[in-house]
Amino acid sequence: MPAGSIEIRSLRKRFGSPEGSFVDALAGVDLDIMGGSFFVLLGPSGCGKTTLLRCIAGLENPTDGTIHLDGERLDTVAPYARKVTTVFQSYALFPHMTVAQNISFGLEMSGHRRSTAKGRVEEMLNLVQMEGYGSRKPSQLSGGQQQRVALARALAVSPSVLLLDEPLAALDLKLRRGMQVELKRLQRTTGVTFVFVTHDQAEALSMGDRIAVFDRGAIAQVGSPREIYDAPTDRFVADFIGETSFVDVDVRVDGVWVGDMLIDSRVLAEGAAVGGRQTFSLRPERVRVVATANASTLRARVDEVEYRGGDVLLLLDTAGGQKILCRDDPSAGRGPGDELFVEIDEGSMRSVAT
Repeated sequence: MPAGSIEIRSLRKRFGSPEGSFVDALAGVDLDIMGGSFFVLLGPSGCGKTTLLRCIAGLENPTDGTIHLDGERLDTVAPYARKVTTVFQSYALFPHMTVAQNISFGLEMSGHRRSTAKGRVEEMLNLVQMEGYGSRKPSQLSGGQQQRVALARALAVSPSVLLLDEPLAALDLKLRRGMQVELKRLQRTTGVTFVFVTHDQAEALSMGDRIAVFDRGAIAQVGSPREIYDAPTDRFVADFIGETSFVDVDVRVDGVWVGDMLIDSRVLAEGAAVGGRQTFSLRPERVRVVATANASTLRARVDEVEYRGGDVLLLLDTAGGQKILCRDDPSAGRGPGDELFVEIDEGSMRSVAT
């Protein structure tokens, strides 16, 4: 496997509660992270993603299970001896040190002489596009610049893995977007394995080579951004990743019915029983407003309109009693109460476990 590969097996982390009970923050996690990739741990608050990151870093000791880095046992190694560095949301820069001294600190702690570390500091400043800032203090930098310094300090010691714990959460939206691009550039340039924790779905989809979606201490799904978005395995993943409608359908001998519209039966989950019900995930961009009715359309009424700038999101009440979301052109000027017809891209409907 490529350098920087992580193998996690049956990892469990149990915490005691004030009431005397126990909570599994990690409930037997199995995960493979390919070396040299940008891997995202995604999920809501309290789902276990940061606990996993801290176990890899050595800041938490697993209750059970193992972690290997490049085939070598990692969870039994002291934190300072691991070829792993961490960038936190708070940056954790030393306020009394200059930028250059902050970057040099880790190098000196790992045995580099100050004179030899100087060249590496300059290299790192160039890498994060902070040339000329070496003599400044952290208080003289913007939030984005402080983040770059934190990244330079973490990368200076040539780690096999860089862990990032929601490092962009404190930045404003425009700066955050810029840093997302910068992080991707740094990962490609260095080839270091990046393991990135976030609760922001759009951030995960735009940055990750692969994503692990966490739910209550367990992994609900692992896949590429496209797989996670287009083919969610259950209702939690479909609901957490972006916007979606959940459509309940009747399974009949002649196919699947959404209201009075017949859907190709090939969208059904394997083993679906005639006479039963199935739930499908339907993304709003797969629903299109059309001018006239036909055998493949649903009659609907606009319930709510949410303006998004480039498009609008319509919440529709269909004639069959379903509520579905639809993206629409703002110039159409549709509003609550308007009657219309919509066409569903039935091939994009995904049966989800509930």
